[in-house]
Formats: sequence, structure tokens, C-alpha cells
Amino acid sequence: MSQKPWKSRPDIMNYSRFINAVSAARRVSPIRALTELQQKAPPTLISLAGGMPNPNMFPFETASFTTKDGLNITFGTDTMKRALQYSASAGIPELISWMKDLQKSLHHPPTVNYDPEQGQMDLCVTSGSQEGLSKVFEMLLSPGDSILLDTPTYPGTLTAINPLGCKILSVSSDQHGMIPQSLSDVLSKWKPEEAKNPDSDIPRVLYTIPNGGNPTGASMTADRKREVYQIARKYDLLIIEDDPYYFLQFEKPWAPSFLSLDVDGRVLRTDSFSKILSSGLRIGFLTGPKPLIDRIILHIQCSTMHTSTFTQLMVMQLLQHWGKNGFLKHVDSVVEFYSKQRDAMLSSAERWLKDEVDWHVPSAGMFFWMKLKGIPDTFQLISKKALQKEVLFVPGQAFMIDGSAPCPYVRAAFSLSTPEQIDQGLQRLSALIKEAV
Repeated sequence: MSQKPWKSRPDIMNYSRFINAVSAARRVSPIRALTELQQKAPPTLISLAGGMPNPNMFPFETASFTTKDGLNITFGTDTMKRALQYSASAGIPELISWMKDLQKSLHHPPTVNYDPEQGQMDLCVTSGSQEGLSKVFEMLLSPGDSILLDTPTYPGTLTAINPLGCKILSVSSDQHGMIPQSLSDVLSKWKPEEAKNPDSDIPRVLYTIPNGGNPTGASMTADRKREVYQIARKYDLLIIEDDPYYFLQFEKPWAPSFLSLDVDGRVLRTDSFSKILSSGLRIGFLTGPKPLIDRIILHIQCSTMHTSTFTQLMVMQLLQHWGKNGFLKHVDSVVEFYSKQRDAMLSSAERWLKDEVDWHVPSAGMFFWMKLKGIPDTFQLISKKALQKEVLFVPGQAFMIDGSAPCPYVRAAFSLSTPEQIDQGLQRLSALIKEAV
């Protein structure tokens, strides 16, 4: 395939082997480039180049928001004009800078001081982590390629990958996440040196949700992450670290991320504000090697153009008021809430389901992954009979590579319901199971 010949050194990643032909063919949008240039220009510049609408014609004048801690965020006339206007595809500069500082503080990426073309850490804002994930897959995968992922997995990942015509190679997992030995076993049919052969069908990409996995609630231990990272080095794999539940880890210290272990520049990490600030604002972040982030930004230029300027400025003003310590204090309050929700579901499960269901207690996230005893397939039970009992779960098939195969699991979310509703819901599940077996 035709790819940009990125400079490479023996000890640094050769990113050209990961970027597919479509992504390699992307070029900078001249209009987008002018937009970003104009935003950095002095106020005395007279630009007759851009096709931006005149903000004086927008019907919105000001906006004001009040947070739960009493902070008033006000968009005056000038800020409002900026909030409603086009902005840089990578994200507004203040938010990118704030998030880079946060990533450095939390993860201490070894790649921070690398040469920009040799894998230096970079970051861009996306419309939720889902947009970042989709664009990563479309950059890395071509028809016939193989991707490694631990199963069960997030359905949004499967719906993004399946249309690309890829082969999905399943890696086994348990309550501690991806099993390194299973990853080694799957890769054992290839020799590591095949990674240097462009004609080899050896997998190049590994995807995982390391904390509070959706649907299992499983979190990888630090030792497993180190083992998986060393396997990735052996076979020259790029790791997609999809971590929307990073800030919902119930125990401290938080487990080290793949980004914190990344001495090579082989990790692309997605983060999200959806679980801790707002899911509707659609603010996510993609962190990874600059050559790959640059490719993603080119894709953003010709698709969404940029994440909403309005929501970026709204979040930025909140973060500037909080500072890093205030932000992490807010995260602690969110974790405390979800920890109590998890404990409520655990208590109810022990009360109603201990004889009918197997589960592992999640250490992060929003979900219990429950195996129903004596019921080989939960699809019909949940999709039809559960509604009659006025309770609903997600059948396990939704999270499997082969969605047609029988699956004895259901996913139970403890994020939205009250403890009383959780208790009633699991009581109804118990009755449903007893009637079915």
C-alpha cells in the first residue's frame, strides 16, 4: 500500500507500517489551514481569505451556566462570538494545553520528550472518545487485516470494525482483564520477525479496555499490562488503549496506564469526559504519537471539522476555575457515588442471585457481568420475557464477536437506577431465572 515514508530509527517505531492507504493519502485542507492560521494572527490582520460566517449575524448574544458548587460561567458577547464560530480541528489551544498537562501529570508518558516525527506524545480533541476510536480504526485497518481484542468487548467497537472487512482475533480475558498467555497463544502462529515483512498477515493492532471494561467491569492488573506491553514490543503491535472508565477506578492508587509504560510510542489512548462531566457535551481526547495524531486531525478536517467550539470553551472555563486539584476532587466525588452504586448492586445480587448467577465484583466502571446458571442463552429470556417482568438487561450476545452464538451472560448497569430500583430489578431477574430453569 502507498504510505508516507516516515523517518525511522531502529529504536523508534516505523509508523508507515500501521497507516493504511486511505489515511496516508489524506492531505491538509487549505481552508482549514487558513482558519487555524487566522486564529493565531494579530488583530491588525485584514483577512479576505476565510469563508467564516459573520458572528454578528448569529442570534445568540450571551450565555450563563451555574455549576453545582456555585460557579457562574458566563459567555459575554466576545466569548459568545468565538464559541459559535469555527475553530481549529485539533481543538482549542487552551484545552489542548490543559489536557496535555493533565496527561503528563497522571501518566508521565516516556514519549513526552521524543522528537515530533519519532513518536512524541501529542493530543487532539474529539467529539467523544467514540469519534476518536472510529477514526483510529479507519486509519489503521484495511480489508483483510487482523485486529486483536479481548472479548467480550464494547459493541461500539465491533460496529466500527466489522464494516472495515477485518479479521477479529479474540484474546481471552477474565476478571483481571486480558490474559497475556492467551495473547501469546494467538500470536504464536507468526514469528515476530514477520512484522518486518509488509506482505505478512501478522496482526499490527491490539485493542483493549483496560479499566472497568464494558461489559465485564474487569480491570487489568499492572503486571498484566507490563506483560501485554512486552508482547506488543516483541510482535511490534500498536496498542489502542480505550479508557473511558479510567476516572471511575474505585481503589487508589490507580493502575498505571499503557501510556505510562510506552517507551516506544506504540500506544494510542482515548479518554472521555462523558462519564465525569457530561455525555451530551461530546468531549473526548486522543493521545498518542504525533505522526498518528496528525493523521487523525487530517481526518477530522474533512469530516466533523472540529469538536463544538461552544462545548470546548464551556469545559475549558470550568477546568480553569477548578485547576487540576479541583478537577481530581470532582472525580473523587463521582467515584464515591459510583462506588456506592456498585456496592448496592453487589448487596442486592448477594441477596437475590447467589444461587442463580455467577459474577465478579468490578473494580471500576458501571457494570456487572453476570452468568446465568442453567440458561445457555439469555437473548430470548431478556428480549421477551424480561419485559413482562418489567426489568431489562443487555443480553451477552451484544458483546461477542459472533453475535449469533448462544451466550449465558447479561450486562447489568448500576449507573442510573437508585439502590431501591437496583434491588427490585435483581429480585425480578431472580424470579425470571427460576421460571426459566
